[in-house]
Amino acid sequence: MPKSPFFARVIRKRAVVLLSLAAVLAVTGWYWLSPASRTGQAPLPTPPPIPVEIAAASRADVPIYLTGLGTVQAFNTITVTTRVDGQLQTMKFVEGQDVKVGDTLAQIDPRPFQAALDQAVATKAKDEAQLENAKLDLQRYATLAPQNYTSKQIFDTQRALVAQLDAQVKMDQAAIDLATANLDYTTIKSPIDGRTGIRLMDAGNNLLTTANTPIVVVTQMKPISVIFTLPEEDLPAVRKSAATGPVSVIAFSRDQKTELDRGTVAVLDNEILQSTGTIRIKATFPNEKESLWPGDFVNAQLLSETQHNVLTIPSPAVQRGPNGLYAYVVKPDSTVEMRSLKLDQFAGGQAIIDGGLQLGERVVTAGQYRLQPGARVQSSKSNVTSAAPDQAAAPGELQ
Repeated sequence: MPKSPFFARVIRKRAVVLLSLAAVLAVTGWYWLSPASRTGQAPLPTPPPIPVEIAAASRADVPIYLTGLGTVQAFNTITVTTRVDGQLQTMKFVEGQDVKVGDTLAQIDPRPFQAALDQAVATKAKDEAQLENAKLDLQRYATLAPQNYTSKQIFDTQRALVAQLDAQVKMDQAAIDLATANLDYTTIKSPIDGRTGIRLMDAGNNLLTTANTPIVVVTQMKPISVIFTLPEEDLPAVRKSAATGPVSVIAFSRDQKTELDRGTVAVLDNEILQSTGTIRIKATFPNEKESLWPGDFVNAQLLSETQHNVLTIPSPAVQRGPNGLYAYVVKPDSTVEMRSLKLDQFAGGQAIIDGGLQLGERVVTAGQYRLQPGARVQSSKSNVTSAAPDQAAAPGELQ
């Protein structure tokens, strides 16, 4: 008896289901009988070491600097004005020119003052002639008076005339000296070694001493001064350092990246500014390269002391966590551990260690953000960096 199409479709579906169950059972059996099933799971590949920068703890001499914001001031600033009245004839300098003491800067019309000098000289010559004649008459009277050929009154009068004319000659000499000085003042000279600024007066103008009109400003550039402030808490350290000799000061640019010049403390102010709680300090710099410019703001770093043979690591190695300061220490097997640190202070890009590390132990200085305790690391540089401070760059990295 032939089968109907309905029963044929049912038989085919049952066959497909039975084949699927058989395939699942075969895969399951293979998994449980395989070696991987007996170990729990397939082994994962070992992660590669993390590239980091490493430095070794070492001993070094570390300078300790105190930093304050300062202003550059010219050692001397002179506003040149006239000392006599007259017309400004010529300007003898170029703006921005370096001048020496005695160099001519400007010339005032000297003719009236030359005439005054000539008049004073002539007046003195006249009075000297009168004095010489009066002295001759006095000698004659001195000869005649003992013989009563002249009266004592005439003799005394002549002697007084000689004294009067002698005083007049001295007065004439004083007038000559004054006229000479005024004539000399018509040539305006630089009173200091320095640099001229922008011209403030043009030739042809009449100058009056009472108006005190400036002609030019001359500024002394070498040496130069920097006045900066430090917190009053630093005063004992500064005084202690000053007691042992000259105190070094380094001037840096405002971004603390460029060293401008090195000098020494010249003056420690005699009082603390109560409004700011700071002490003012004046330092002198040779400024041979003219890196310091009057009016500029700089960072002044005063050498307070130098700590000798202290244990140091680079400052970037020190991290701050919930439990305080720590560093990642590289163990001999190239894995890292977190180590709590006891620090003295940061100075010159170095951290001075008081506890937590031993000489020669290696610490991670860059790449800490990828680390966890136990992670394997590898130095990203061919040589392990040293923790010894760079003396030239250290002050600019002060933290």
